[in-house]
Amino acid sequence: MTPVIGHYGGYRKTLSFGLTCLVYHATTTFCRRNYNYQNDALGKTVGQMIGAARSARQNIVEGSSRAGTSKETELKLLDVAKASLQELAGDYEAFIVDAGDTPWSERDPKYLKAKSLAFDDFTAKDDLRHEYGKHILAMRKRFAAALENEDPVVAANAILATIDRACALLHRQIEKIGEDFREQGGFTEHLTKVRLEARDAAIAASDAPKCPKCGGPMRKVVAKKGSNAGNPFWSCQAYPNCTGTRKWKWT
Repeated sequence: MTPVIGHYGGYRKTLSFGLTCLVYHATTTFCRRNYNYQNDALGKTVGQMIGAARSARQNIVEGSSRAGTSKETELKLLDVAKASLQELAGDYEAFIVDAGDTPWSERDPKYLKAKSLAFDDFTAKDDLRHEYGKHILAMRKRFAAALENEDPVVAANAILATIDRACALLHRQIEKIGEDFREQGGFTEHLTKVRLEARDAAIAASDAPKCPKCGGPMRKVVAKKGSNAGNPFWSCQAYPNCTGTRKWKWT
């Protein structure tokens, strides 16, 4: 039987979340190395950059946690996560230009290499917080030569490539959730389905007869009008698609 609360909380198994975690950790390292009191006296640049990276990560977590009861909320939060990453990308672009360089071309081999670094699937089934910590540390080490490069322009460009990759994945997730919503509806429709399944199961377990027209289960209803108003009868559960009826037998 369909559970009342839908699937939720599987964000650790998505590549978009893993890449966003790497962007967050790389951003904290980047800011620590490249900003200080002299070039960011009020801490606004650091605050905005780390805040945007954190917003992306946390909105994916919250969106996934709300997926079981609100696809609409999940969609909105994933979109906020993508927008936060794009905001962060703007800061890295500005840093590169301010350093007298240009962001890598999307056809540059360095960009393509940074964008295609292999990120292992997360397969743990229990103790998820601990196991994911080990997983992200291993991936951070693997990506460090690019994302945490000592050359700030190289690091900024590699982080930009990873942001592009994460945003593309989030866009696909958003499209997929939208299609699922179009086909299956939201939580209200889900609750209706759950209730109908419970009703069907209860009828199947009772002495309800089969519909003479379609063979499906029937339910007891009471006539509201006509000469039989107030009297019970069996009606096909698929009504109005099926109009089969049977007389009610008093016991």
